[in-house]
Amino acid sequence: MLPSLFTEQVIIPDDRIEMEGVLWVPDNHIGIILIVNGNPRQRGVPPNDHVARVLRDVRLATLWFDAGILPAHQAPAGIDIALLARRVNIACDWLQQYAATCDLPLGLYGVSHAAAAVLQVATLRSGICAIVSRGCRTDLNEPHTLAKISAPTMLIVGGLDDGMIEANRAAYAALKCKKQFEIIPGATHAFDEPGSVEVVARLARGWFLQHSQAAYTKSFHF
Repeated sequence: MLPSLFTEQVIIPDDRIEMEGVLWVPDNHIGIILIVNGNPRQRGVPPNDHVARVLRDVRLATLWFDAGILPAHQAPAGIDIALLARRVNIACDWLQQYAATCDLPLGLYGVSHAAAAVLQVATLRSGICAIVSRGCRTDLNEPHTLAKISAPTMLIVGGLDDGMIEANRAAYAALKCKKQFEIIPGATHAFDEPGSVEVVARLARGWFLQHSQAAYTKSFHF
């Protein structure tokens, strides 16, 4: 039997905007995964996200979070990764203060530009139990700063995403934490080929579950 869900629409305030999110908390949850919206075409509208559903099926709460990303052609100088990272950090603070999630191990999941922001946050922030990055724009991260990440990190790229394979390979080499690098054959940057997102979901489930369980056990079962 799948766990029942508590669902709540939330507002996370920033200095200039109110960022929207949707929180799903299953029964007997053992962790919370912040899923950063990296698709400006889905502003304020949570997608029917297969990865998130798979995570919730194994008792991992999820917060789908719209950080207010603009399309690159609308932003003054492309997507501002520093601004996006600051907003991800604010969402992390919010989760660690909110009653339903404050005691839970926190994981981060991002795609493309959002994944680059997630990695930037992780260079500055302790207490993250795990990270999964899909198709990360690691060319937007400074390689020397990635060595500061302590959270276990999985990098996933598509086998047909030629521009990002080598960039992610270089980022993987720079990481000093526990890490894993996965190339999904036949997948492009968008991962919209049949079956590719299912592979991502399986990998993310295993990575987050392993590290969330370990952190949860350490926190609550001495």
